[in-house]
Amino acid sequence: MGDTLRQVGQRSDRCQQLKTAADWLVANHSEPVVIPDLAASSGMSVTSFHRHFKAVTRFSPLAFQRHMRLLEARKLLSAGNTNVSRVAYDVGYASPSQFSREYKSRFGTAPVADLQR
Repeated sequence: MGDTLRQVGQRSDRCQQLKTAADWLVANHSEPVVIPDLAASSGMSVTSFHRHFKAVTRFSPLAFQRHMRLLEARKLLSAGNTNVSRVAYDVGYASPSQFSREYKSRFGTAPVADLQR
């Protein structure tokens, strides 16, 4: 049973490490992320971090961050007292046009349409 218990413990530790990394990405969604640093802080190699992160979240770390940015943008746009470019910059995009493309791809509607609603 020792090997089994060790594997269960390792999975639990790994899940906690991945949760910590995901929590950091959520809290710092507008900040640039350096994947090797995030992997190192999780105690994993970059390859292992990518593989395990994607297995748990169904997103690569950068796709997860992008998804968090877009969810935050949608929340800001629904508040209504801003503009699309400001929201794009606030959530961490360097280009409002890239933000608009990714927003429309994710939600099926342009950000300006959600702002007007």
